[in-house]
Amino acid sequence: MADFNLTPSDRSTFILVGIPGMEAAHIWMSIPFSMFYIICLVGNFTLLFIVGKEQSLHKPMYLLLCMLALTDITTSTFVVPKALLIFWFNLKDISVGSCLTQMFFLQAVSIMHSAILVTMAIDRYVAICNPLRYTTILTNTRIAKLGLVGLIRAVLFILPLPLLLIRLPYCANRIIPHTYCDHMAVAKLSCGDITINRMYGLAMAFVVMGFDLTIIALSYSLIIRAILRINSKEAHQKALNTCTAHLCVMMMAYPVGFFSTLVHRFGHDFAPQVHIILANVYFVIPPMLNPIIYGVKTKELRDKVVKYTYRMCSPGATYFKPA
Repeated sequence: MADFNLTPSDRSTFILVGIPGMEAAHIWMSIPFSMFYIICLVGNFTLLFIVGKEQSLHKPMYLLLCMLALTDITTSTFVVPKALLIFWFNLKDISVGSCLTQMFFLQAVSIMHSAILVTMAIDRYVAICNPLRYTTILTNTRIAKLGLVGLIRAVLFILPLPLLLIRLPYCANRIIPHTYCDHMAVAKLSCGDITINRMYGLAMAFVVMGFDLTIIALSYSLIIRAILRINSKEAHQKALNTCTAHLCVMMMAYPVGFFSTLVHRFGHDFAPQVHIILANVYFVIPPMLNPIIYGVKTKELRDKVVKYTYRMCSPGATYFKPA
């Protein structure tokens, strides 16, 4: 087979086949994909709009929610439109540059998403365990700086991935059995040794997830200890409710992401269709549900959503907040 290298001057393209073996069902699968994507965009942009408009929501917790919404919009936008082009119009070609760009941003934003979840866990810890100093410990400026640190960390961890792919020799087979460019899916097309790619990708996943989950577990262990010391049932329940939304978001984010990482490297006997569907679900379902979860579980945000919805449905009417 003829070899080619991924150099900057190379105009070669890859072919994303979508979900192999299920091409006949692509058009039907596009229906939930497009619906979930639209709901994701509406929900997250609504959250950004309301927090931006309401001065009373310019707090660290809602700044973190805005960061989460931006990562959700970014990841789903890098996956779903291209998947729909494959499902609807059979447009499977993707240039090498576009492929590497998509892979870089997907991976970097995913790590940024994890950093935001860690910061949210710390936010909940300070709010419950040290409420009197909350406003002095966690200011909007400090949250913004933590967000910047998370972004720099994501870029530094992910930047080697496209560099590792560029150095590899690639064979004539340019078919990627996926809906988007994943690091290992592209690496497996190489005729060369991809041991470094495998090791770095796996080590990065374990280091990032291991560190982040350790901080989250430590935060919640301290939160649980503080809650158990509360005598009032009402205060006990209120403290638990402040963590429910964050826990739901974490349960959607980490298990599927970790599962996808392991299957790509060790799941040789695992059905590729199931893996690809789950990988796409990871980039579509959580971004769609996150604003809904926080909108339902956070009373202050829920009241603002109801207020703006009422204004839109009844122009000129005055919204009265229920007691």
